[in-house]
Amino acid sequence: MSLEMEHSCPECGEATEFYRAASTTVHLGEKTKWRCTECDYGFVLINDEVDSSA
Repeated sequence: MSLEMEHSCPECGEATEFYRAASTTVHLGEKTKWRCTECDYGFVLINDEVDSSA
């Protein structure tokens, strides 16, 4: 998985760059925390399927 990705940021109101702030393995798979480079908004992905930003 890359260290950066483009994702929609609800705080900025547009798609921006996010950086991977942390990553760990949990019983559901890989849990990854992402932060917006513009406003520091954060969200969590689990196996690229569960998205806490929605």
